[in-house]
Amino acid sequence: MLKRDWPKHSILAIAIVATWLKTYIVYKTSFSITIENALQEFILFLNPLSLLLFVYGLSLFFKTDKGKNRYLIVVSLISSIVLYSNVAFYRFFNDFITLPVLFQTENFGDVTSSAAASMYITDIMYFADVIIILLAMKFVSEKTASVKASSVQRKAYFVLSAAVLFLNLGLAEAERPQLLTRSFDREMLVKNIGMYNYHIYDVYIQSKSQAQRVLADGSELVEVNNYVRSNYAEPSEEMFGIAEGKNLIVVTLESLQTFTINSEMNGQTITPFLNELTKDEDTIYFPNFYHQTGLGKTSDSEFLLENSLYPLSGGAVFFTHSGNSFNSMAEKVGNEGYFTNVQHANTKSFWNRDIMYESLGVDNFQDIQSYTVEEGQAVNWGMKDIPFFEQSVDLMAEMPQPFYNRLLTLTNHHPFTLDEEDKFISEFDSNSGTLNRYFQTARYLDEAVKELFDDLKERGLYEDSVIVMYGDHYGISENHNEAMAQYLGKEITPYESAQLQKVPFFVHIPGYGEGHVDEEIGGQIDMRPTILHMLGIDSSDDLQFGGDLFSEEHEEFVIFRDGRFVTEDYVYAGNVCHDNGTGEEVAIEHCQPYIEQALTELGYSESIINGDLLRFYDEKTGQLVTKD
Repeated sequence: MLKRDWPKHSILAIAIVATWLKTYIVYKTSFSITIENALQEFILFLNPLSLLLFVYGLSLFFKTDKGKNRYLIVVSLISSIVLYSNVAFYRFFNDFITLPVLFQTENFGDVTSSAAASMYITDIMYFADVIIILLAMKFVSEKTASVKASSVQRKAYFVLSAAVLFLNLGLAEAERPQLLTRSFDREMLVKNIGMYNYHIYDVYIQSKSQAQRVLADGSELVEVNNYVRSNYAEPSEEMFGIAEGKNLIVVTLESLQTFTINSEMNGQTITPFLNELTKDEDTIYFPNFYHQTGLGKTSDSEFLLENSLYPLSGGAVFFTHSGNSFNSMAEKVGNEGYFTNVQHANTKSFWNRDIMYESLGVDNFQDIQSYTVEEGQAVNWGMKDIPFFEQSVDLMAEMPQPFYNRLLTLTNHHPFTLDEEDKFISEFDSNSGTLNRYFQTARYLDEAVKELFDDLKERGLYEDSVIVMYGDHYGISENHNEAMAQYLGKEITPYESAQLQKVPFFVHIPGYGEGHVDEEIGGQIDMRPTILHMLGIDSSDDLQFGGDLFSEEHEEFVIFRDGRFVTEDYVYAGNVCHDNGTGEEVAIEHCQPYIEQALTELGYSESIINGDLLRFYDEKTGQLVTKD
């Protein structure tokens, strides 16, 4: 019965409807897209159709059934791959893929374990429309009139296609004015213009950014320079130069979030050593410190540390702009006589570090080839932290002093697996294996840091060093909010999610004697000026967006890479202004001035990177230069 009397182009209609409905179902089941009203729901439902009508409709130009059907299968397969790739990526990064990410193939081998943990046999359902179209081709027989549509039919069809597209864009603009100026807010783009249109727009944005460098000139820095100068925070007289001449050791605490500090899990202390440091007389601890990374994760945190610039809205600066000119902290302290080094027990090309470190002016990079990984010392992403620290201190002891040395840890990384002998506490008991294991790897990292301090003392490096430690990015994404709600005992609202972006920041100065907990609100953008001023190095002429956390003039304003922000009084998250304290919604007018400032800073930073504008800036004189 299926073989008879089906209208002409029925298979085309089936293909469009199958992919359209599948995409909408995936939106609702696989992504955490916030819907606030009926109009947003309608836009979300409509937006897949706006491009699918056009792309599938090109089959109307084929003269034969065979050619048309092959085209429909290819389109459905490509769209399914695009959609599923975003699903798999979202499970791990809680974000959507951008074009630069697709070219970061050097990292694919290293993320295998994390990606594998995010894939399931049931994922074949993401290709359901391909199966439906194949079945339709087998069982549906269209009327035997000419397959190729008439000119009038095609015109009518594409007028309809254009009408749906403009309806989608019009509703999106009405719901979210200036939507296309917020390319960093990928959830907002997908929610309003759709997954497929988003990727086309992303290609445009990336092409535009590449053209920016070619067309850039130093005049673009004038406005940025004026903005930075007007927001510069004079250093604290008490803290400026307090670590002058000392070695600088910076430790990246992989995936460590502040909710683990001074906390327990089922009666077990998660970070006993770091808890002690928060009360240590030589340590200043910042509990209200936030990560500001994007898709580059750890590499973004390194970029923030070195440059006090925001990472890119799409992709990782370490890949996309490793050939840029930078005024890094490594170069800055190197000019003051410091030997600069990075230690990381992973392959040197991971996140393109070997190339980027040269651009940042790092003297030496000790990657996995500098370490001996003995049996039982390997972890998913490289070398376990305890033996890594032990060997790193041995290597540090051979460095010329004073040195600036960064150590990047690895063990506390998704999927958070440990050998049995490295488990100092038991697992949590939520429905998320990721969160359950996270507490164990966080506890291991804490033990490793304790060993690091002991090793530094044993090798005679401790007294002559200042030790800075910071969490690089979140470890538990919003995909595990239900489990986090169980642990924290409260619902994870957009406000609470913003609070969970806090990562620990420790400044340990042996002999300081005035350690305390500093409640100042800050972020990774502030690390560079804070550290430089402790070393007695002036940064008033540098193009940086952060401020010295010890300065009385420091502004308590932290901008997230996705446009959210935190101030002393307000938190802007989920496109809602919240009271910072109660989390209650307040009038958007309270946040509006900060929204404009956040967009300005993110835009300025993006223009510096995309235009490679620092090539027009002389950091020694603080003057703009007129030629490349």
